[in-house]
Amino acid sequence: MSETSYVTIETYEKMKAELQQMKAVDRPAASKAIAEAREKGDLKENAEYDAAKEAQGMLEARIKYLEGVIATARILDESTIDTSKVSILTRVTLTNMATNKKVTYKIVSEKEADLKLGKISVTSPIGKSLLGKVIGDMVEVKVPAGVLNFKVEHIDL
Repeated sequence: MSETSYVTIETYEKMKAELQQMKAVDRPAASKAIAEAREKGDLKENAEYDAAKEAQGMLEARIKYLEGVIATARILDESTIDTSKVSILTRVTLTNMATNKKVTYKIVSEKEADLKLGKISVTSPIGKSLLGKVIGDMVEVKVPAGVLNFKVEHIDL
């Protein structure tokens, strides 16, 4: 994985804590589950053993993924963000030109995106379309449902 991951310090710390938990607690527990299943007899017909091996494989894949993300992480500092234009970590208020309703989104990395919390990924159609825009700009966004038109009303942190 050579792609840079842009994350806040909070997300970086959460990923490090999750990785530590998996290495220190989950990995030994998976090995123990495999050993216990192995003791139950014929491995060819032992569903418990197969399930334990599969769980261990998924755990190892997640560990490898997190190690890659952490290794390529670039921590973003909100104090250095320019709010004169839309960029990652800015909060942007938009007016939907079709409905005249205002919506506010925070532009975040893929790992932090959560639409319920108003956080959209910088790689989403709306996120991509907003990057670099300034207050007053009109934005046309192609989404699966069609085309949305927004006006940038406000940018802040």
